[in-house]
Amino acid sequence: MIFPFPIHIDLPKVCDPRGNLSFIESEKHVPFEIKRCYWIYDVPGGMHRDGHAFINQDEFIVALSGSFDIVLHDGEKQTRIHMSRSYYGLYVPHMTWRAIDNFSTNSVALVLSSTTYDPSDYIEDFNEFLKLKNG
Repeated sequence: MIFPFPIHIDLPKVCDPRGNLSFIESEKHVPFEIKRCYWIYDVPGGMHRDGHAFINQDEFIVALSGSFDIVLHDGEKQTRIHMSRSYYGLYVPHMTWRAIDNFSTNSVALVLSSTTYDPSDYIEDFNEFLKLKNG
């Protein structure tokens, strides 16, 4: 299946004067069954996290607090997406290079994964990624 690049997904937003609420349901708001959830936090403002791609894992990333940029490369083109709303997520399909940078102070990135942690699924060299992606 070929997906448009990138894939933005609006999440439900229940507005209430006491505070808003958003939620994510597996296979309803994200196009996969959620197998793992982790979050990135306490990144000093302006810092960069090294990029990588996954052979099999798909991800869905939400800025729960603050903001950051996600830099995606599909093997042909690069796109930068600014994340700053907790009711908006970004689907990152497997075999997409991704890096996260430009963190604001006290930002929190929630990452939902389609697989459990498997270090052999990581591609951590961009040139290797391009070779695999482009044959």
